[in-house]
Amino acid sequence: MQDFDKILELAREYKADMTKFLRDMVRIPSESCDEKKVVLRIKEEMEKVGFDKVEIDGLGNVLGTIGHGKRLIAYDAHIDTVGIGNRDNWTFDPYEGYEDDETIGGRGTSDQEGGMAAMVYAGKIIKDLGLEDEYTLVMVGSVMEEDCDGLCWQYIIKELGLKPEFVISTEPTDGGIYRGQRGRMEIKVSVSGVSCHGSAPERGDNAIFKMAPILQELEELHKNLITDDFLGKGSLTVSEVFSTSPSRCAVADSCSVSIDRRLTKGEDKDYALNQIRNLPAAQKAGAKVEMYTYERPAYTDLVYPTDCYFPSWVVEEEHVAVQSVAEAYRSLFKKEPRIDKWTFSTNGVSITGMFGIPTVGFGPGKEAQAHAPNEKTWKEDLVTCAAVYAALPKIYLTKV
Repeated sequence: MQDFDKILELAREYKADMTKFLRDMVRIPSESCDEKKVVLRIKEEMEKVGFDKVEIDGLGNVLGTIGHGKRLIAYDAHIDTVGIGNRDNWTFDPYEGYEDDETIGGRGTSDQEGGMAAMVYAGKIIKDLGLEDEYTLVMVGSVMEEDCDGLCWQYIIKELGLKPEFVISTEPTDGGIYRGQRGRMEIKVSVSGVSCHGSAPERGDNAIFKMAPILQELEELHKNLITDDFLGKGSLTVSEVFSTSPSRCAVADSCSVSIDRRLTKGEDKDYALNQIRNLPAAQKAGAKVEMYTYERPAYTDLVYPTDCYFPSWVVEEEHVAVQSVAEAYRSLFKKEPRIDKWTFSTNGVSITGMFGIPTVGFGPGKEAQAHAPNEKTWKEDLVTCAAVYAALPKIYLTKV
């Protein structure tokens, strides 16, 4: 029987250590494909608190291992961040950050280096209290999620052969336990035209004008996408427009648009692509409809190409992994958890969406802080999450 009061006591005792570690990570800019320095800082902290093994894989993910048991569990925190955007929108230095009695500010505090800080100190609590058992726990600091969510876990599962029984995602969950999310796709629609001098446009075929009715039909398509009771409605928006022309005094000879397509349950890549291909205006214009691919080198210089397709996924509320997190929460805090879903996308798109390994979300911070200026997280969230992460594995073992 675990001493939940002692777990929570240690989590509170390590609040200052978690805060310092998180602030150290924030001070190291770590946008996608430039995470090397923050990965080395995480490796240092894992080794300091007593992980059994710490390694960095070929894509640049850092993996810290505790235990040697036969049941394999993993926790994930992506440790890359987005940029800071317009610096004028920040009231403090986004990399120096700040802290007060309750909060820690800086880029990556909620999204989602706070999850890494809580994970590492959960590992220390496990070591301190001798909570190791018939399990092996791998804590992953994953790279490139902001650029290409799930690519890191495609590599981990396919190239390292690491296939845990379930994964805890430490993305921010506003204090809840999350069990699903809509998926997404990055789609490109292109039409061709024929250029001519702009003084006599009738001699050419303007690709921008050919795209215009497609845009109107895309707007209508968005309104009629299907809805799932749990995940909500699929969505579609045009995010970019490109065109080519010999000059500003000529008719455009090509036009392309980028589409951010959010996929609810029951929608997959073929379904979404064919919806657009079958639009009357797209067929009339002979439009080419395709997915983007991601081929940007990791900081290790490895290129690991993938389609920009990130499936939706749901784990049933009754699943043993979801219920184990809920029991850990109840045992520590004597109240019922909120079980819900994410609005945004996570590495679960590959862990669960592609490979069928259950993902359960429980992480410090708030979704609304992600990608926003003046990003912050809450110190008490770090304590809460570290305690749940430490208590969880032994609870899971009692249920399987």
